[in-house]
Amino acid sequence: MAKVWFVGAGPGDPDLITVRGRDLVARAGAILYAGSLVSATALRWARPECAVADSKEMDLDAIVAWLIDQAGRHECVVRLQTGDPALYGALIEMVRPLDAAGIEVGVVPGISSALASAAAAVESLTLPELTQTVILTRVAGRTPMPPGESLAELARHRCTLCIFLSITLLREIQAELRAAGWPDEAPVLVVHKASWPGEEVIVRGALADIRDRCRAAGIHSQAMVIVSPTLGARHWPELRPSKLYDPGFSHRFRRAVVPDPVAAEPRPEHPENMAKDLT
Repeated sequence: MAKVWFVGAGPGDPDLITVRGRDLVARAGAILYAGSLVSATALRWARPECAVADSKEMDLDAIVAWLIDQAGRHECVVRLQTGDPALYGALIEMVRPLDAAGIEVGVVPGISSALASAAAAVESLTLPELTQTVILTRVAGRTPMPPGESLAELARHRCTLCIFLSITLLREIQAELRAAGWPDEAPVLVVHKASWPGEEVIVRGALADIRDRCRAAGIHSQAMVIVSPTLGARHWPELRPSKLYDPGFSHRFRRAVVPDPVAAEPRPEHPENMAKDLT
């Protein structure tokens, strides 16, 4: 019985596809890849006889028709998508017609460009007692945002924001973050084509100048925008340490090391104590 697999190719570097995703690419009789976003090098594991097509000029109906047709010819069909299929990947729009056609589907997760961007810049999206929340969102463009999900509303949480599909809307990002109370000196990270060999570009700046810096770098597509109170923590003079590795913090694999208050107390200089110290 045929099965269509939606495989996350990861952020760009073909080595960042999962082992399961790689194995499905190697087994597939047909692969439809998102050529505008997925590097063609991700197809290097495909068999020579595999039917390969690029979806960059297809609309939804054409994509679904291709997948259904190939599922009638091959046991394993792969839809190779950028990042993770569950994030901005039109996954459900493609799955519903396959369900209606009685075709089994499966999903293989992939590394998101949000995580690849943080890795490229050696940044952490969370830090103890600073922010423990990450919001994955976008700015309203041709696709409007649902009520309550404007960037200004989300930014009021003052946590980490990973802003997808919005590099051409940096002016709007600046305006909405300012409306939410973010200062002009707030750090901003932009990563273009995170992990793509030879193409990755990292731009750091502040809310006030990040648009100018990105324009100077020629970045106008395929970029992740990260705004976070954690940015730059690698170079801070002090950090609040994680409780996980605190010697005084117990968990099921390690018992806390509690200082002995008696041993820590200074002993009075009594002749008897001095005699014990000398023996």
